[in-house]
Amino acid sequence: MHRFLIRLLVVLTVILGVNYIGWRWLESLNWSAWWIAIPLVLAETYSLIDVMLFGLTTWRTRERIPPPAPEGLTVDVFITTYNEPLDMVMDTAVAAQRIRYPHQTWILDDGARDELRLLAEEHGIGYLTRGDEWANRPRHAKAGNLNNALMMTQGEFMLILDADQIPRPKILDRTLGYFNNRKVSLVQTPQWFVNVPEDDPLGSQAPLFYGPLQQGKDGWNAAFFCGSNALLRREALMQLGLVGYVDEVERNIHSALKGARTAVRKARKSKDSTAPMVAGLLDEVEVATRKASADLKAGRSFSEITYNLRRTVDGAVQQLVAADFSVLQADLAEISAMGLDGGVPLTPDDVDAAVAHLSSRHWSPLGALESVQAVLEAISVERNDEAQPVMPLATISVTEDMATSMRMHSLGWKSVYHHEILAVGLAPEDLKTMLTQRLRWAQGTIQVLLRENPLTKRGMKWTQRLMYFATMWSYLSGFAAVVYIAAPVIYLLLGILPVNSLSTEFFIRFIPFMVANQLLFIVAGRGAKTWRGQQYSLALFPIWIKACTSAARNVWFGRPLDFAVTPKVKQGNSRDWHLIRPQLLAMALLAGAAVVGLVRLGVGLNEPLGTAVNVFWVVYDLVVLSVLIKAVRYQGFAPNEQPVGVLKP
Repeated sequence: MHRFLIRLLVVLTVILGVNYIGWRWLESLNWSAWWIAIPLVLAETYSLIDVMLFGLTTWRTRERIPPPAPEGLTVDVFITTYNEPLDMVMDTAVAAQRIRYPHQTWILDDGARDELRLLAEEHGIGYLTRGDEWANRPRHAKAGNLNNALMMTQGEFMLILDADQIPRPKILDRTLGYFNNRKVSLVQTPQWFVNVPEDDPLGSQAPLFYGPLQQGKDGWNAAFFCGSNALLRREALMQLGLVGYVDEVERNIHSALKGARTAVRKARKSKDSTAPMVAGLLDEVEVATRKASADLKAGRSFSEITYNLRRTVDGAVQQLVAADFSVLQADLAEISAMGLDGGVPLTPDDVDAAVAHLSSRHWSPLGALESVQAVLEAISVERNDEAQPVMPLATISVTEDMATSMRMHSLGWKSVYHHEILAVGLAPEDLKTMLTQRLRWAQGTIQVLLRENPLTKRGMKWTQRLMYFATMWSYLSGFAAVVYIAAPVIYLLLGILPVNSLSTEFFIRFIPFMVANQLLFIVAGRGAKTWRGQQYSLALFPIWIKACTSAARNVWFGRPLDFAVTPKVKQGNSRDWHLIRPQLLAMALLAGAAVVGLVRLGVGLNEPLGTAVNVFWVVYDLVVLSVLIKAVRYQGFAPNEQPVGVLKP
């Protein structure tokens, strides 16, 4: 019955939304104020697409009953840490030791702290850190830490925990049974925090995501890895690493072949290329590159392809060098002869003439082939630029989790979301830490979108592609939020409406759509307190914009992201108002615009209906943004406070 009601509301919301947005585009735009009318209708269109993706996600929400765990499986429990307090790490590690199902517990210390190693040895806990092979090579943050551990352990399955996530003893008993299906590679459980008060001022709990959204994605076989509280199959990860290794070598060879063809084309423009020998050598290299491309497409051995092409290029280079050397010897003989006229030494003018004679020669065919030679030599199946050639967890993003599960799904593996709290952790207790965490999540997600867009990812079903894209799409909301804040301010200050008029036709389309939309969220959430999450999706608009722009600069121009591990303890005084300066400015503009709008109404410059509607939106925006005032003032969780209610399986 619940699923039927959700589907009914999804259909109703989509119909009403398409009706409203279609009317907005076709009939209601105020073209005399296109500079705000177009951005507003684009923002509304963005929101409709967001709602449609949410509706698709919840269309197949899945509730699972875990199968019993089979006996005899080997499991490694990985606790990742960098600079977290030692007692926090050890509390998690000792709790991991108490997990009932037989396993091996490992602390993966990326900080290489001797004191932590000694504590681990004292408690009989495995301790792993990186070796010298990682020196002066990319470390890839948490993904690199896990990839290093995978090469040093043997368990069939890995339970991954952050340093603050205390596992419950039954966590493996409740999740290992899903792996009876040989195609299941991932079981993700919720992340839930014990230090969050009932009003959740920092929006740390995510009952909508760790609930209807992940359950809906699970229905489409697209529940994804969230970095912690997840169990993964080693076989799937190693396949992922090997496929990624092969793909990267293949990409390098493609690039080398493309560069070789370009170099040959440019060399043909040189006047030296008209010489029969040079033209013949360039033809030989071009034929060899075409054959290499055909062999690559046919699946021939990479080493054989590069060896054959390298041998052809090396031979051509040697012949060109030999020919140039012969000419050079003749030139030198000519120069020497110039100095034997009656034993008179060369004058400065004679030297200049000789140098000019040598300098006039063109070496571009040789230079081009030497460049191709250098590129081919640089192609190495050993991947000497990395600490290890095989990287099972994805390293294309500062958040390794989403990209890893997306790649597993593209290889045909299945995932499971098990909706039961089996580990409890610590949420940020100050605004600065929370913003650092949200920025990193958003940056990593946008990196994945720009580097491996799920909409074009081969191997996934279209529904899986849309499930991943829906999460990425949500981080573009910062740009829409700016428009939603600006529109009422512009009307109240200037009297400019982005629509032709606020007629009855507008309200009979807009209001039913909004009501159906909110009912869908309420019913899908089954009473979960999702309002705080909705507030922060708008209130953190500067963070989402920064994440999009900084990730784009990183992917397109190689600018660093200044990656920072999210602190697990409170960072001093949280009353840092400058952290929300853009939101405070927006609130001041909204409040000021409301006052000015009411004054303009009083003197007859604004219409009553337009003023009422826009003042309503100002009040709504202020209520949403006001969550940040409490966030700045939040002093951390008091032990006598009651945490937010526990999720039910």
